[in-house]
Amino acid sequence: MFAHLTIATRDVAATSRFYQETLGWRSIRLPGNVDLEADWLEIAPGQQLHILHVADFEPSAHEREFGRHVAVFYSGAQFEALQQRLSAYGAELIPAIRETPFARFFF
Repeated sequence: MFAHLTIATRDVAATSRFYQETLGWRSIRLPGNVDLEADWLEIAPGQQLHILHVADFEPSAHEREFGRHVAVFYSGAQFEALQQRLSAYGAELIPAIRETPFARFFF
């Protein structure tokens, strides 16, 4: 089991709100030794997403499927509703390049 993932962003508040409102992850208290703009979200008990401000952050062009990404499982019954929430939030839904035995997409 992993403890946390860390992502960089130019807008911590917007990124945190996006994950909270689309995936249902909740903001938790930061430890006292974090001296930069950041937010910690609880993904599941003992698992967190750390969102850190990096003023000049730019995603790389090769991240569409094979590059840096985070994969999460989501209930098949709620899969379409998740896609709708992501789209409503302005996320670009990117179809998978490779076929798999399960439905998936990237954003």
